[in-house]
Amino acid sequence: MGFGELRVPTVIAVTSADMALPPQDDRTMPAAVLPDLDRQPLDQSLAALQTLIEQHGHVIVVCSQAVPREVERRLLTVRSLLETDRIALFRPDLPPLGLAVLARQLRQLASCDLSPGVLASAARLLTHYLHAGALLGSVAKLDRVPVGLKSHAKSWMPGSQFGVLAHPQPQLVRIGPGATLAGPEFTTSMLVARGQLQSDWVSATLAKSWSVQGLREAPLPAESALWWGTGRLIEFCTFLPDLSVLYQLVTSVRQNTCHWCGIEVIGDRCVFCSATAPVSPATPGSPTTPASATPASSGSSLSHVSPVYGNQLPAG
Repeated sequence: MGFGELRVPTVIAVTSADMALPPQDDRTMPAAVLPDLDRQPLDQSLAALQTLIEQHGHVIVVCSQAVPREVERRLLTVRSLLETDRIALFRPDLPPLGLAVLARQLRQLASCDLSPGVLASAARLLTHYLHAGALLGSVAKLDRVPVGLKSHAKSWMPGSQFGVLAHPQPQLVRIGPGATLAGPEFTTSMLVARGQLQSDWVSATLAKSWSVQGLREAPLPAESALWWGTGRLIEFCTFLPDLSVLYQLVTSVRQNTCHWCGIEVIGDRCVFCSATAPVSPATPGSPTTPASATPASSGSSLSHVSPVYGNQLPAG
């Protein structure tokens, strides 16, 4: 398939056990779990991260925006006290289940011959191929997706349910005959996590309209109720399950060397030291604006221009 054995033993860390999904395949590396960072003594956090660095060389921490702010502060404090550029903190605006799926994809890629900087940079790339949302029993407290006054009013009606897509483009529909959401235009699998809501709309209606090729269930992450504003939900996320496709996507992107810390990266920002690539002087006749994303044509094609990396990605 074109990907080799592990070259640099980078570890993917998560902040709770429910964000460490079961392996997708027999090459998926285990996740390191860093629980209770906001409650444990500082020296315990220092020891845990120091041990991971000694054992694995580099650590990529995938952290939900729904966790307490103290968790992020503790991670930044530990990285500062250890005076190391071997800890990358990745905290995208993804729902918790989508973030858990992304962490597992990085664990899959950690078994390949990717350098730590390229693996960490791949997280930004792979988010563009996730469709993450939820079926909600109420949108009264939802602040992650724009909600109109009419939807707020209808959320108080008994039995109302709403299909919400948070990523890649916000969408909201009230569930009724024929209601659906715009989904991926390439073949995906779906993961579903059920909260305190009874419905088969996600597994039957939505998965069918999206032509999902495989559906599995997982426990609902603890942060999901806070992220979505209600515990009456069924969270879902579609993703690319095949390691060979993930590897092809990542390795097709041109690699650069970070001008600050010297690590290999893809894209315009180093996840480890946060340095951005210097802006090159414009040359006569060169385009003044970056290429924008264009949707895939149909079927299982993944060919389009990445909004972050600005290069042609391969077909899936």
